[in-house]
Amino acid sequence: MKKLYILILRSYIGPAIATFFISVFVLLMQFLWRYVDDLVGKGLEWDIIVQLMFYASFTFVPMALPLSVLLSSLMTFGNLGERYELVAIKAAGISLKRVILPLAVIAFVVSVGAYYYSNIVFPYANLKFRTILYDVRQKKMAFNIREGIWYS
Repeated sequence: MKKLYILILRSYIGPAIATFFISVFVLLMQFLWRYVDDLVGKGLEWDIIVQLMFYASFTFVPMALPLSVLLSSLMTFGNLGERYELVAIKAAGISLKRVILPLAVIAFVVSVGAYYYSNIVFPYANLKFRTILYDVRQKKMAFNIREGIWYS
């Protein structure tokens, strides 16, 4: 049984890490498109933009973590089914509950870690992110020229 658990965990860890970083990257690109007006044309130094993206990526972890767990588990069992390993496991008389057990344990550990992350790291990262974003918005206020409005 332990070899089976190691096989399942090895096939799960790689896609879990990859999908986590891909989903954080996608959410970070969405953030950049959303706040591109606030960042462009202000003469910001690269370290401020890197800090802003660094803290923004920490605020996206609670959204990216469930996506990575779901997608990697689907990929794991999809690959096991595609290579007929699930059929061999069922033919050996091992129940599906025993096959899912290592992923359930990993999901529980990830959920406990996400709970502590949301209570400790997330508020600090969100505060730093919002503070830097506010400072960027207040630096060199862009003159918003709208059609039909006259400025003196």
